[in-house]
Amino acid sequence: MPVPRVRVALAAASVLLAASALSGCAPAEVVATTPTATVDATPTPIPIATTSADPTASPTPSVRIPTDCRVILDDDVLAQLEDIPLNDPAFGDSGAQPDGSLICIWGDPAADTTGLTTTISWMSRGPALDMLNELVDEEDYTCYTPSGGTRCEKTWKNSTYPVTDGRTLFWRDDVLIDTRYSNLAPSGYTDAIVAGIWG
Repeated sequence: MPVPRVRVALAAASVLLAASALSGCAPAEVVATTPTATVDATPTPIPIATTSADPTASPTPSVRIPTDCRVILDDDVLAQLEDIPLNDPAFGDSGAQPDGSLICIWGDPAADTTGLTTTISWMSRGPALDMLNELVDEEDYTCYTPSGGTRCEKTWKNSTYPVTDGRTLFWRDDVLIDTRYSNLAPSGYTDAIVAGIWG
């Protein structure tokens, strides 16, 4: 049953915001899938809220952004990505970045469309709220609140190839996990990253 589209907000301190990709032709072993959201309860709408805090203020970290793209994934997800190269230099900057963010690029530079890019970075509440609300209002993303944060996602057909593209975002504790993908959506990928960061 599809997850209903709801408007994103961060009401009070108890509501925390959601994330999970890029392009490249997948090896036969990797099956392209459309990510599905698993939530223990029916997703509840998040009422729009305004932010009283300075949206430009630097976040105060309560968690650490990892520096290794493999360590944050569980064995099941790693098995699904087993034959996909990670952080090939042909794709540019990847891995741990000077600003504390982490870029993970799964894809073969020789492939046409199959690939997955995840950026994990700091983003404070105000900018996160604005960005996620814009995705809901202007790009028809679906958002809900699993795992103590807010997750927004959308899939669409690739304009050139007969494959599915998409983007998944998860925000919590001033950390944004942003994944864009094409024809490569390992089952449980974003959930594994969330568990790898927050336990």
